[in-house]
Order: sequence, then C-alpha cells, then structure tokens
Amino acid sequence: MRVKSWLQAISAPLLATLLLSGCAPSSAPSLSLFGAYFPVWILCGVLGVVAAITTRLLLVVSGLAETLPAQLLLCVAVGVIAACLTWLWLGQ
Repeated sequence: MRVKSWLQAISAPLLATLLLSGCAPSSAPSLSLFGAYFPVWILCGVLGVVAAITTRLLLVVSGLAETLPAQLLLCVAVGVIAACLTWLWLGQ
C-alpha cells in the first residue's frame, strides 16, 4: 500500500514535467501589427475562420451547396488547412 501511494504522489509531477519538456523557454511567435505584438496563432485562427466563411459563400453562389452532403465538414477542413498553412508560413 505504501509503495502505491508513493507512486501516485510522484506520478502527477513527473507526468507534468514530461509533457512540459517540449515547451520552449522563449515566447510564442508574434507579429508586429500597428506597433503592438500579436501572437501568430490569433492571426491563424482569424484567417481559418475567414477561409471557412469564404468557402461556404462560394458553395452557395456556385450552387454546390445543394449537392454536397457534408458542407460543414468541408468548410471546417478548409478553415483548418488555411490556419495550418498560415502557421507554417508565419510561425518561425
């Protein structure tokens, strides 16, 4: 019993140490906009949402909205791809 409680007491800090070991000591990638520094992940999220909305509008205008069965999945996938490509482009 005593060994089990000792393992439980040490497992949480050890797990946290292992999970946080990949974090860099430097700050997150940032972009200077209008004299202030903004995290790049905010820009990635905004561009992903804009890409998803643009995809939805293009589907409606082209008439494909009536024929495609998984429009939400398609719009989300395009948004995630746009956000990931933006991160690869801007995130050092």
